[in-house]
Amino acid sequence: MTSPNISFDKIPASIRKPGKYFEFNTKLAVRTLPANAQRVLILGQRLAEGSVAALVPTQVFSDAEAAECFGQGSMAHRMVRAAIKAFAYIDLTCMALDDAGAGVAATGTATLAGAATGSGVATVQVGMDLVQVAVASGDTAADVSAALKTQADQQPDLPVAFAAAAGVLTLTALHKGTLGNSIKIAAICTATGLTASVTAMTGGATDPSLTEALAAIAGAGHHIIITPFADQASLTALRDHLELVGGPLEQRGAIGAYALAGTLATATTLAGQVDHGRISGALLRGARRLPWEIAAAYGAVIASEEDPARPLNTLELLGIDAPDIGQRLTRTEQEVLLKNGVTPLEVGPGDRVQIVRAITTYTKDAQGIDDVSLLDLTSIRTLDYVRKAVRERISLRFPREKLSERTGPKVRSEILDVLVKLEELEIVEAVEANKDGVICERDSQDPNRLNAKIPVDIVNGLHVFAGRIDLLL
Repeated sequence: MTSPNISFDKIPASIRKPGKYFEFNTKLAVRTLPANAQRVLILGQRLAEGSVAALVPTQVFSDAEAAECFGQGSMAHRMVRAAIKAFAYIDLTCMALDDAGAGVAATGTATLAGAATGSGVATVQVGMDLVQVAVASGDTAADVSAALKTQADQQPDLPVAFAAAAGVLTLTALHKGTLGNSIKIAAICTATGLTASVTAMTGGATDPSLTEALAAIAGAGHHIIITPFADQASLTALRDHLELVGGPLEQRGAIGAYALAGTLATATTLAGQVDHGRISGALLRGARRLPWEIAAAYGAVIASEEDPARPLNTLELLGIDAPDIGQRLTRTEQEVLLKNGVTPLEVGPGDRVQIVRAITTYTKDAQGIDDVSLLDLTSIRTLDYVRKAVRERISLRFPREKLSERTGPKVRSEILDVLVKLEELEIVEAVEANKDGVICERDSQDPNRLNAKIPVDIVNGLHVFAGRIDLLL
């Protein structure tokens, strides 16, 4: 029993010994909003020589550490490198996957023919990696291919392994699965008399399942999950995971990020198959950079912006190379992507790859009706942060509260205080106009439950400015 307006947690009302007793109350100490640092999780395949087993979440801080943990040149290693390059201060965890038991590795060839009648350089390009050797007059195709194989063996970061036989280089993806098919290869020889040609990487099949990996990190509380797998089955598994952890019971809001380097049609079709407000896919058509590295850079750039309501327009994906001019997205194509749930990546001044507008794959509701409520990635990130801010305030203020007629107004007051502070940071707006809609009332069925309704007008991004210029003569 305490006085009407003062309660004690540690000083009992029944004491009789005279004295002056004080306890410390920290429930009112925090008056600010919570931090919004972003924890990132990368999913990617590992090599057998990696020191960390599959399905073990491991925090990594450097390129070299990732190589040691997951194998030099592995998908996980290269994704970590790309993420750190894009945002050096990223809070990064990686969970590696083993290749699928039924997986098949993609292969391609670079074929040299003839004999050099002059000097030059022979180059095999794998993604953005170059394998180069000098060519002297008189060198045969077999000589040069053997030299290229020897050079490739000295570049352990390559995503493929080389084998040479009679002038033919066979390139085999380090990992089994369909992603090996997206590794772009090219070959050229500047020495006269020697020609080079390639057959594209193909034959890769069966990617590892994400289900077990996502179950293993369900309680970890990552804010951004980057996946290398851009197919309907993998993204559906990710969608189910994000719905679970971001739902009203788990309340660990997170988003997923992936990337493609293929066609417009492939990107828009996949986005329509996913159609979810917590998943964002980016397209950089024609990029030679490995798609999973683009995904890692995209997710890292999202993590670099802690203000959930601030648009990501024009932010650069550091370390990602610009595709050839003929492959770059036109303005019309960018509009098509933005209307179909795909984030376009464009080439800005200085050949910098940058975000046009970060959106989610969500474009239609359950009835198939167009719905823009969760179009911008900032929308779900803002809602997650508002929930976090309100939840933490209520938890701090009322850890052992009794439910009486006084409780509802006290809780409502704290909610309004949070909303006002969010408005000061331009995360929400129109708090005064909507404050009458903030309701706290006791549940009609559960006598121990207090319900609240909190209208939130989130701040939108300034994406379009239109002006009319009137000519006056």
